[in-house]
Amino acid sequence: MAQLILSDGTTFAGQSFGAVVDSDGEVVFNTGMVGYPESLTDPSYRGQILTFTYPLIGNYGVPGEELNEWGFSKNMESEEIHVRGVICAQVSETYSHHAATMSLDAWLKKHGIPGITGVDTRALTKKLREHGVMLGMIRQKKGTEGTEVTEIDDPNKRNLVADVSCKDVITYDPSPASKNLPDTLTVIAYDCGMKRNILRSFLKRGVRVVRVPWNYDLDLYKENYDGVFFSNGPGDPKTCVPTINSLQKALKKNKLTFGICLGNQLMALAVGGDTYKLKYGHRGGNQPCIEVPFHTLTPGPSPVATGEGGNRCIITSQNHGFAVSDKLPEGWRVWWKNANDGSVEGIRHDSGRFFAVQFHPEATPGPEDANYLFDEFIALMKKDRPSLRSG
Repeated sequence: MAQLILSDGTTFAGQSFGAVVDSDGEVVFNTGMVGYPESLTDPSYRGQILTFTYPLIGNYGVPGEELNEWGFSKNMESEEIHVRGVICAQVSETYSHHAATMSLDAWLKKHGIPGITGVDTRALTKKLREHGVMLGMIRQKKGTEGTEVTEIDDPNKRNLVADVSCKDVITYDPSPASKNLPDTLTVIAYDCGMKRNILRSFLKRGVRVVRVPWNYDLDLYKENYDGVFFSNGPGDPKTCVPTINSLQKALKKNKLTFGICLGNQLMALAVGGDTYKLKYGHRGGNQPCIEVPFHTLTPGPSPVATGEGGNRCIITSQNHGFAVSDKLPEGWRVWWKNANDGSVEGIRHDSGRFFAVQFHPEATPGPEDANYLFDEFIALMKKDRPSLRSG
């Protein structure tokens, strides 16, 4: 037996699976129907206990943990599990998938992560929607121990980005043949907890990626590069002061700049906007977003860059607990809004050179409606190469 005890004393009982250990963190929920291996390895979930609203989890097992030719995970979104615990209504005792190598239960045991099954996840999700995300603890029930709430670690008080970012500069060439080619497009990618499919999305498009730590000083990079990217990541964006400073430098240098998730929040802070914590966040592969029409951007290579798309609706993959305020400084516009609650899902500058989205174009898990944004960013880099090379 095991229990999830929320900070207000509310208790949800169930059966233990995974590692038989106690744990604590921020309790959140994900509305996705599939993608639990990717979600559990997403660094943006660092410090959180993840509740799956879909009633059956684990039925297709877990794929292998092997690395790809670039040395990072081939199948997952990082090389470790970042959640502090897993809560589900029913965990499948058996699994069936051609790529599976082990069960969810065995995988969690291997990584020392506890889980609870048999929980009324509808009641738990309703509680979190009404109250907002809460701190909680997983306690393995032993004998007649009580359920009193002891001190719970609040992950939002820590700089979680520093925990999950790479420690050194790592360069990935899209192919061995492109390693020394000067005409290969190069993007400096700030790893704030970057999902590995972001790396895959650039590399499979032939872009060289220079992955740098969250606190890397952009002025230290002396080679030519075509754009700057700021990744997703966990926690409060206001703790990432060095990253915000580097983003400001990228904008000052007039470098093409693209951000995803936390990168969207960092871009807003870098230009004088603000961020705030959502009541229960957006987590799942089914979030509708509507593009805000805007027709006065400097003409670019596509409808996205010019703002001519306007009013399109896409279904997106999301995982964030903070959002950007819609009060932006002069020259900046809200680009996308969430169709459910109207929160900001993207911002862009009038010049068309700086833009970011709150959702995940790389998906994994989730729909790929927004995948084209990588192509748009790359198209801008190709068009802008002469001026960047001369600068």
